[in-house]
Amino acid sequence: MPLPKTVPTPPHTLMPSKQPLGTLLLEQDLISPADLERALYVQAQVGGRLGAILIRIGALSEDAILPVLSQQLDMPLLALKDLPHTTRQMQEWLKDTGLALDWWLDQEVIAFETSQQTIGCAARDPLNNSIREVLEKTLTGPLEWFLLRSHDLDQLLDRVARIADTDNMGGSGEGYLRELAEEAPVIEFVNNLLAMAFDQRASDIHIEPERYTVKVRLRIDGILYERFTLPIERFNAIASRIKLIAGMDIAEHRLPQDGQIETRVSGEDLDVRISALPGVHGESIVMRLLPKEKQKFSIDSIGMQAHNLGLLKDWAHQPHGIILVTGPTGSGKSTTLYSVLDHINTGERKIITVEDPVEYRMSGITQVQTLDSIGYNFARALRAILRQDPDVIMIGEIRDRETAEIAIQSSLTGHLVLSTLHTNDAVSAFTRLIDMGIDPFLVATPVRAVMAQRLVRRLCTHCAVAGHPVVDIHENTVNSLPAALASLPAQWRVPVGCKHCQGSGFSGRIGIHELIPVTPELQHAIAQGGSTAELHAIAVSQGFRSLREDGFIKAYQGLTSVEEVLRVTAS
Repeated sequence: MPLPKTVPTPPHTLMPSKQPLGTLLLEQDLISPADLERALYVQAQVGGRLGAILIRIGALSEDAILPVLSQQLDMPLLALKDLPHTTRQMQEWLKDTGLALDWWLDQEVIAFETSQQTIGCAARDPLNNSIREVLEKTLTGPLEWFLLRSHDLDQLLDRVARIADTDNMGGSGEGYLRELAEEAPVIEFVNNLLAMAFDQRASDIHIEPERYTVKVRLRIDGILYERFTLPIERFNAIASRIKLIAGMDIAEHRLPQDGQIETRVSGEDLDVRISALPGVHGESIVMRLLPKEKQKFSIDSIGMQAHNLGLLKDWAHQPHGIILVTGPTGSGKSTTLYSVLDHINTGERKIITVEDPVEYRMSGITQVQTLDSIGYNFARALRAILRQDPDVIMIGEIRDRETAEIAIQSSLTGHLVLSTLHTNDAVSAFTRLIDMGIDPFLVATPVRAVMAQRLVRRLCTHCAVAGHPVVDIHENTVNSLPAALASLPAQWRVPVGCKHCQGSGFSGRIGIHELIPVTPELQHAIAQGGSTAELHAIAVSQGFRSLREDGFIKAYQGLTSVEEVLRVTAS
């Protein structure tokens, strides 16, 4: 006969006589006094463990708090991969304990035999007195308690649920999905996932259902890293929770959807953009993380060489014309444009942006959000903006002929226009506009300059070591060095990997750039319909430096590696 579900004990029960958790977290600068005060207030009102409350209110992540809890409670932190038995062995052992599998699931507790002839135990609430009493009376042998990460414990409990045949994840009605989304473990999982991704500097979270599992991957410095795998049975609850808080239709699985969350994680305010795309095994969910407070825009900190930076600043102060920043998605184009706007935002000029979406809010600038669902696209917004007496217009992206024509008209009537374009290099921007249907002479006349860029990963300053590229790369780089760097010794380095960079050898990213001023000679070639090769030859004759050459210069300075530059600029 299954044991009755135990009643949780007050938070202070079994708490070792050490420093309070809040004090330890404050001493290690993991939370602020305001976060602790807020958490203690919530605890006084509704009860619960202080650590769980701090995670729920977004003060810090589970990964940050668990080592402190381990220290306070004197409980080792165990990873799922360190369990001593296979899943099948553990399942069989649990069935033989005499406790119904329903009880293990209800109490969210797991147990296993260790190599030291003890019984290892882990629970959602390892200090629950009633759970401890039941296990001490039922299991033979000394008990050793461990801490487990929430998603690791969830995986173990899901495997037990398969044996008990108690998981009822087959429902698909809206009421059932809403009920799943509001369960405490699901809420805690999603909150902790956001906090973990933020702490690891991830720009995106990818939740990808497959036939039997769900992969969770984080994009860090432009590279996807798999963080953990969940049973497919967990997917409906997680997807429903994300869609619910993002204002999406949780019962719609056949059509793509977009949503947005404003939340607070690890003590920082965060905008999260959600995209759900139906796939064969379920909806692929991608969450883009956009910190509100941490993003600081400065044209001097985007990683440009002094000569290129001087050109960009000169272009930004032009009274009229078009300046284009090109590159693929995720190459930092928007950050560069925001940095330019910050540089010229002195209050002397009226600056208006039209974006889809508005990624970062900037004071002193009028920012317009397009909304295609009601026909409010770039072209329509631009027509309205021109009646607002702007001096500078920033267009999030030139996507079609109509937007390009209005941008050109705006520049020809005395406005400075900044925009982005999806091309592989700077020279291709001219032919891309012509392919959109713009007459060559209308491309040649208003465009003042084009800049292409990519992002390469920065070498970790804690573990990178000296390296030597092939002779040709070294010699060619030395010959193309700017005058300011020519007298400095080479600092070629290679990645190694350490705890500071999570073993990747890199931490953060830096831009590499190629800039093309539209000189009279180049302007004439564009108006005559010159090919990309012809335009490139003219740019080279005028001192043009390619993305790869700029990248090698940064590798020469020890900022990145040669292999990273080759990876990003491979043609």
